[in-house]
Amino acid sequence: MKQRRALLAGLAATAVLCAASGAAAQKPAMSIVDLINVPSVGDAQLSPDGRQILYVRSDANWKRNRTISHIWRIGADGAGQVHLTNGPDGESSPRWSPDGSRIAFLAQRADADNRQIYLIPNAGGEGRSLTDHATSVSSITWSPDGRWIYFMAADARPDSLEKRLKARDDVFAFDENYEQSHLWRVDVATGAEQRLTGGDFSVLEYALSRDGSMIALERGPDPLLGDLREREVYVMAAAPDAEMRQLTHNDVPEYGPQLSPDNGTVLFTADSNDKFVSYYNDNIFLVPAAGGAARMLTGDLDYEVNGAEWTRTGDGIFFRANTGVRQDLFRIDPKSGRVTQLTQGDHAVGSWMYSPAARRHVVTISTPVNPGEVWVMDEAGKGLRQVTSVYDYLARDFTLARAEAVHWKGDDGVTVEGILYYPLDYVQGRRYPLVVQTHGGPAASDKLSWAGSSNYVQKLAGMGYMVLKPNYRGSTGYGDAFLRDMVGHYYHEAHKDVMTGVDYLISRGLVDGDHMAKMGWSGGGHMTDKIITYTDRFKAAASGAGAANWISMYAQSDVRFYRTPWFGGTPWQKDAPIDVYWDNSPLKDAWKVKTPTIFLVGEQDHRVPMPQSVEMYRALKSNGVPTHLYVAPREPHGWRELRHRLFKANVELSWFQHWLWNTDYTWEKAPSEDSGA
Repeated sequence: MKQRRALLAGLAATAVLCAASGAAAQKPAMSIVDLINVPSVGDAQLSPDGRQILYVRSDANWKRNRTISHIWRIGADGAGQVHLTNGPDGESSPRWSPDGSRIAFLAQRADADNRQIYLIPNAGGEGRSLTDHATSVSSITWSPDGRWIYFMAADARPDSLEKRLKARDDVFAFDENYEQSHLWRVDVATGAEQRLTGGDFSVLEYALSRDGSMIALERGPDPLLGDLREREVYVMAAAPDAEMRQLTHNDVPEYGPQLSPDNGTVLFTADSNDKFVSYYNDNIFLVPAAGGAARMLTGDLDYEVNGAEWTRTGDGIFFRANTGVRQDLFRIDPKSGRVTQLTQGDHAVGSWMYSPAARRHVVTISTPVNPGEVWVMDEAGKGLRQVTSVYDYLARDFTLARAEAVHWKGDDGVTVEGILYYPLDYVQGRRYPLVVQTHGGPAASDKLSWAGSSNYVQKLAGMGYMVLKPNYRGSTGYGDAFLRDMVGHYYHEAHKDVMTGVDYLISRGLVDGDHMAKMGWSGGGHMTDKIITYTDRFKAAASGAGAANWISMYAQSDVRFYRTPWFGGTPWQKDAPIDVYWDNSPLKDAWKVKTPTIFLVGEQDHRVPMPQSVEMYRALKSNGVPTHLYVAPREPHGWRELRHRLFKANVELSWFQHWLWNTDYTWEKAPSEDSGA
């Protein structure tokens, strides 16, 4: 009987794969390598006259085993595209001079120890270095008169420390081995630098006022994520050693401070309510630049605000918002609170820049079949027009998966939303194997946008799988009650939302419930660890950078602020809620796991450190559950090296094929192994 079941499963798997390949005979499905090779486009910048656009394009370089970014220029009408920079190590952060004649950008050339500011004429030519700063430069901004470029940089190490490090006398104090970050400016004509801030604190973000006379900034005691709650908003004159005025006094971090055109008000965002209690969808707040109480502007919205900018005259605020499976641009009136939606569609607005001088927006817009071309529109949201055609080859050369938003009822009756991707060979009435992918965060959401190489949806669709991405409880963009369902108990309704989504697809006759796999990274890894202790309905699972033990995880991670609300306190306070931490730890229920599961983690992951994966792996191995733990050297929380990314997809697909179908999977090779590239 067992042999007969194995034979039938093998035949079913073969039928699925053959049907998929047959359907895509004219245009193939995308491979993992194809997905890794898809370029990314972002940081689009409109020229002051609105006629030209700079953007950064990043491409895979298999010889270097990483992506390399360069700056491109194109007319706002889509004509005259130019590959503007081509340094061997790449460039980033292009910024137009106020008169549009020059472009500043960041690069680390072979003859420089750190990333520096370079200038290139818009008419073309070689870029020349402007700075020779002691440490790497970031966050560059031109002054309105074109005289200065402002930037941030970490303080240089003292000479005494450098000597110690060279002698390998290098014992360090944990969480104290950092240098503070401060604000500088450089004279464009002479290259002379001026330090604007200094002291035992860090400038984390800043924005120059429209007239160049003032600066709004976010300041913290240090650059550590563990001290997020101590960051506050300040304003100062745009001059060396100017006095700072603190505008906020609360226990939540603020982001993106911006002065109004008349310098009278500062806007910022924070994931808090109007009483500055944390763990809410991000909102816009306004505070007088002279000091006073901050007020929340977007309290009536169920969305998550992701960046905001004053209109040209200051009578409104543009903002980008996550509305669940979509992300769009909006405008809000600060006086009446009236909101106007500027873009709309089954898409996600990604990179966004508003130019008051040109009175236009430039954005990238991603869809399930397009990673995000550059588009322009006027400041009222009219005349939206595509500019670039970087991704035309995808629909031309490949068969791409169809995606749609789906909705179902959670275990408690609340509506849950997700994204369903169909296999390339989809035939109505046939049931298909399913891969469930849960997003990270968990305060985030999956959107109707391009799914890249990390989740390789296009590859799975080509192999005959359906893919479900559920925006489970705890996701943003669905209101505060939906987000805060995790407060006091991480795994309350979230994991049940995932399974009710699976049952919904089975009830529709779409999914073969006997052939399902589960995967996710970071928050999605946490969810995978939980799901395999909750049900054995998945035949295989892959957990990436997931948390097993919330007690140890709380202390190990580089950020704790956002996790405290889940459990009602810290694990080391008096009368600590240890039971809540342990009851929500997948490790507690590891004895229940029957699902063959692999674990993946970066060796240098500080967000969800490697010991979390080790704890879960050793539990399963001790209990006789098929498992492996794969550790990527040098990698942080998100894997960057191309061959590591390829390995992740290969090993997960091999695991799924083995346990779902008892068939072998042919691993894809890096291009250099086949072509010598």
